[in-house]
Formats: sequence, C-alpha cells, structure tokens
Amino acid sequence: MDLSAPAGILVVDDDPDLLELLTGFLTGNGFAVSAAMDGREMRQRIAEREPDVIVLDLMLPGEDGLTLARELRRTSDVPILMLSARGEEMDRVVGLEVGADDYLAKPFSPRELLARLRALLRRAHPSSAREPAAATAPRRFGPYALDVAGHRLLRGEAEVPLTTAEFQLLRAFVEHPNRVLSRDELISWLRGFTREAFDRSVDVRVTRLRRKIEVDPSRPAFIRTVRGEGYLFNPRAEAA
Repeated sequence: MDLSAPAGILVVDDDPDLLELLTGFLTGNGFAVSAAMDGREMRQRIAEREPDVIVLDLMLPGEDGLTLARELRRTSDVPILMLSARGEEMDRVVGLEVGADDYLAKPFSPRELLARLRALLRRAHPSSAREPAAATAPRRFGPYALDVAGHRLLRGEAEVPLTTAEFQLLRAFVEHPNRVLSRDELISWLRGFTREAFDRSVDVRVTRLRRKIEVDPSRPAFIRTVRGEGYLFNPRAEAA
C-alpha cells in the first residue's frame, strides 16, 4: 500500500443505487473507489488496480460472494468485508470461514461501513514506526517466526499465507503465551471486530489457523482448547 496515495476500495454489489451511494460516500471520505456488479467486473477492476480492501456482497448474479471470496483467498490476502441482506448467524460464520475478514448485514449505516473499513486498513497496514523495536521484533515459536513489523508469518524462508484476521489472532496468542485466553479477550484484541459478528467466529478463526500451523490440526499442539474457558497458546510445542 502506497501511504502517499488514497486507499483503494473495490465495492462489488449488483445494486446500482447502493454502488452509487457508497462510491460517493467513500470518495467523499478520501478513498479511491472502484465498483463492480459481478465476478467478471471484479476481476477486471483488480487487474486495473489491486484494491486495499474489497467490499463484497454475498448475493450476486452468477458467482456468488462466497465463491468469489474463496477465489480471492487462493491468490490474495486483501481484506474482505462481506455484505449481505441476510443477517443470520450461519451466513456470517460461513462468510468468515471462506476468508472474509468482517461481515456487515444490510441495511447498514454508511458510517459503520466507514469505521469498519478504516479498522481493516489499520490492521492490514499497521504503523510500526510508532511501536518500539521490542514490540515489532519477530516472535518465534516452533519452526515459525511471526514478523510483526512485516505483518507476515515465516517458516524458515517461506511465508505462510494468513488473512488479516488470522494474523491478528495469532499475534494475540503469541503475545500472551501460556495463559488461557477467553473468547471475550480474543474479541477485544481483534480491534474493529464487533461482538455480534465474532462471538462464534473466534472458533472458526482458530480452526483455520490450526490448519496452517499445526502438524495435526485435530490434535493441536500450539493452540490448545481449554474446555469451557477458551484457548491456551504453547510456544514450546513440538512441530514437524
């Protein structure tokens, strides 16, 4: 992200009135906004300029938002904010499971959308200049190094792809080792995520993170479940 340029927001929604509203509102708040009405147009806009955040509607003609989110996650870690006219908890969890970083149910306040976009941008591009060197030094556990300043997880020289939310969750674990963290504590450290959207999805995030760092996710060594209390991170666990 070029910090001298306005952040780029790609809004993907098949409602032309909503696209016009959001484009005008976000542009007026200092963003560079592009719009798409389906998956084909989304890919075209990304080819023209890779956005810093994608606002993606769940219900789209042809390829739906879940399909497109899965596709994006195979090739990119760009933050995704999922929109949906349906507010059921299962819809939120499924959207987060396939790789969305946040979820907002329609109808919503444009100011709430703005606040969530700014929170996603802060997490995706943290200002390490304001943090002391000790706070941003790589945190090592097993064969991994969590590069806080670089916002990445390394295993040797290879980078392990993480979404923004996965990175923030792992950072919370790494910075609070060998103690039980409740779901409420984890939600409070995932800055910008609302309790309504993330109560259940903390478990989804942990499951996805285990798939990426555990030798056997069904028998986790680093991130252990403490029944009825939360999770405990053991940085000295053995990993192949």
